[in-house]
Amino acid sequence: MRKTTTDSPGIIRRKLMIQAICAIPAVIGGTLSAFAGTYLCARRRVAGFEWADAGDVSLMRDRTPAQIRFTRAVADGWKVRAEQCSAWVTIDEHRNVTAFAPQCTHLGCAYNWQAEKKQFVCPCHGSKFNVRGDVIEGPASRPLDRYSIKLEGNRLWLGPLKDTEDV
Repeated sequence: MRKTTTDSPGIIRRKLMIQAICAIPAVIGGTLSAFAGTYLCARRRVAGFEWADAGDVSLMRDRTPAQIRFTRAVADGWKVRAEQCSAWVTIDEHRNVTAFAPQCTHLGCAYNWQAEKKQFVCPCHGSKFNVRGDVIEGPASRPLDRYSIKLEGNRLWLGPLKDTEDV
């Protein structure tokens, strides 16, 4: 009995089929893993969508909060949409601008400025805040949330909410 050193055409074809059967699922699995990793780990950054033009502040009066409305672009997954937002803006005698988020820090209710009392009042549970956003009366336990701000001339730009430690 003699051994041949070359494989017959049938054996070569069989090895090729086995390699293809193993390679195709590996390629598909690798592709799916790459897409899943990109979806789960990558942060989609949309240039210019963190800051929103909130308007002209040149006509605002000192120490009198004004509620402003503005449009902010919001990335929701892969879809970018325009969202109507609001903020309470104050300007002090030194022209320092502060912009508060419109939700009470207790449970997120909308609050209002009461000019006669010179304080922000939440109608839901009675929290009260001074013109600087500090808690006067609870149940809220922390000051009003503030937006990051930029002034370009008289144009106010509102960015993401600040951490309470940065205030």
